[in-house]
Amino acid sequence: MADVQMPQLGETVTEGTITKWFKKVGDTVKADEPLFEVSTDKVDTEVPSPVAGVLVEIRAAEGDVGEVGRVIAVVGNPAALAEAPPASPVTLPPPAPAEPVAPEGAAAPEPTPVPAAEPAPAEPASIEDNRLLSPVVRRLVNEHGLDVDAIVGTGPG
Repeated sequence: MADVQMPQLGETVTEGTITKWFKKVGDTVKADEPLFEVSTDKVDTEVPSPVAGVLVEIRAAEGDVGEVGRVIAVVGNPAALAEAPPASPVTLPPPAPAEPVAPEGAAAPEPTPVPAAEPAPAEPASIEDNRLLSPVVRRLVNEHGLDVDAIVGTGPG
């Protein structure tokens, strides 16, 4: 059995959204064959299977957001599928515990400063004038039929 984890897709990327599954439970997969597509604020990419075998379990549905390192799927040998107990195809982890609250009269802990992320190089959109738009922006523009000229940017360039 091999766990398929949410990959680290950039130095500052901490999570990704599963946008599409290419395989379903019970399908045979080859090593390095794409299993699912993941989208982050910087990149959309296909995630390959680390090993050959059968997709035994899917732990994140399309649209789910997973943290880097979270097990998204399990690939095993065909016998493992027969031995696996019947379960729903998607099981979600328990919710994260809430942030601790300081008792009354005690000073709240200072938040840890987060260093500013360096901008990633953008790829040209599938728009005729070759504007530089992130993959997520390109997808949203195409999905919603937006007019890029009507959108006022807030960042540099």
